[in-house]
Amino acid sequence: MVAAGAALADEVGLAGLTMGLLAERVGVRTPSLYKHVGGQEDLNRRIAVLALHEAADAVGSAVQGYAGRDALAAAARAFRAFVLEHPGRYAATIGMEPSGPDDPLATAGQRLLDAFTAVLRGYEIAESDVDHALRMLRSLCHGFATLQAGNGFQWSADIDESFEWLIAFTDRGLRAM
Repeated sequence: MVAAGAALADEVGLAGLTMGLLAERVGVRTPSLYKHVGGQEDLNRRIAVLALHEAADAVGSAVQGYAGRDALAAAARAFRAFVLEHPGRYAATIGMEPSGPDDPLATAGQRLLDAFTAVLRGYEIAESDVDHALRMLRSLCHGFATLQAGNGFQWSADIDESFEWLIAFTDRGLRAM
């Protein structure tokens, strides 16, 4: 049910995902969905967990065997591709807070953070600055990918060139630390 909800969210946007629409998509009556999920909030939470695991898998796989700028580029490209391919499920991750350390959302989110933390090991960043560097990477990758997914770059410069420029700029900044 969650996978079907995630696919539908990617199609219609997270805001457009409803229990009724999902029921229609999977060919059941809406009350039947409640055997699988506790309601809209539970569905969105489960989609967020799925999305974080999928993003962690994509980024983690992409950075295998790379370090420094190559790892940064691989992680950024994988994250961007995930957001562009799955905008609805990625949107479910925004603002969703874990209820505690054992919450599957916390575990999934930590996996994604760990993948980006591995990228930072290729740079000489003080331990006290790692959280700041992670927030910077998240802001840059999230911002670019969500703007692109929302058709926010409507001028003539090539989007891929701009993204590569962002990677190079970030790499220079991280090396300068």
